[in-house]
Amino acid sequence: MAIEAVNADPQGPIEFVPIERDPEGRIDAYGLLCEDILRRTNARHILGCITSWSRKEVIPVLEKFGGQLWYACPYEGFEANEHVVYMHACPNQHLLPLIAYVAPRFGPDAFFVGSNYIWGWETNRVARDLVLDAGGQVKGERYLAMGDTDVDRLIEEIRATVPDFVLNTLIGPSSYAFFEAYAALGREDERFRPEKRPIVSCNLTEHELPALGTAGEGHLSIGPFFDAARPGSAPAPTSSFMAAAHAAVTVLAVAIARTGSDSPAATAAAFSGGLFDTVLGEIAIDRQTQHASLPVRLGRIRGKGFEILEASSHLVPPDPYLSRYDPKAVFPRLPLRVVR
Repeated sequence: MAIEAVNADPQGPIEFVPIERDPEGRIDAYGLLCEDILRRTNARHILGCITSWSRKEVIPVLEKFGGQLWYACPYEGFEANEHVVYMHACPNQHLLPLIAYVAPRFGPDAFFVGSNYIWGWETNRVARDLVLDAGGQVKGERYLAMGDTDVDRLIEEIRATVPDFVLNTLIGPSSYAFFEAYAALGREDERFRPEKRPIVSCNLTEHELPALGTAGEGHLSIGPFFDAARPGSAPAPTSSFMAAAHAAVTVLAVAIARTGSDSPAATAAAFSGGLFDTVLGEIAIDRQTQHASLPVRLGRIRGKGFEILEASSHLVPPDPYLSRYDPKAVFPRLPLRVVR
């Protein structure tokens, strides 16, 4: 969609010719196909990878052959690489505002459920510190192998520990099975209804809602974009992943036009040139970390989409290492007073 828009611009100085490779979700294929593109074609920029695992598989190849990856998915942070442009949210743009919203409204005690790989491990590691800063405790932390749908043990532990909210870093079928089982728990015990103890996610989008059915109703997700399209509107991205990928193509086109070169070093230099007008709105790319400054929106599942509960009034600069995070500013505590 974004490539077609660039190529259709009569004033545009460039044309994109995509070269496609499909790793079919097989982790061992990402690095090989990335190398195939960089060795056998003139392409220097790669848009792709979903999981953090796949991103980390291609980084050594990018470093060896001088390529640039445009990564359009939320990730766990604590990474910055000159060969990657991070177009979606990092922890201070998803996890931090999510817990800052949930803790004062539902309570600070959490239960973590995640898929057993980098995204789950690292997101929950950061979340543990944030929950403690909010004055809460982690009632449990459990992982499933990717694709595992046996969630009964997770549900029983949540029933026994009664957390204030559940942080979900499961992906795919594991996540869908968990939502269904949690909905069944809520029907049995109203304490676990979403309006009382929600499931909260940093990577759940509109495209997964059909797989959840009614089980997702009322639960929360956060991201830089939620679909605002209506029937009959022009074609547009319908999830934050799509929007970030679309924005990546837009930014790349502008960067090439600004510098007159498609070399990764040249396009990266264009990040110092200010704002880029994208489907995410006007965004910026931090020259030092190559992470995007993004809007932050928090949504609640309603029917086939999300209703926006909160939205940032400005772009949130990236802080992938949480080096500027001040717990006292995010989670203010009531002052103590002496009672005589």
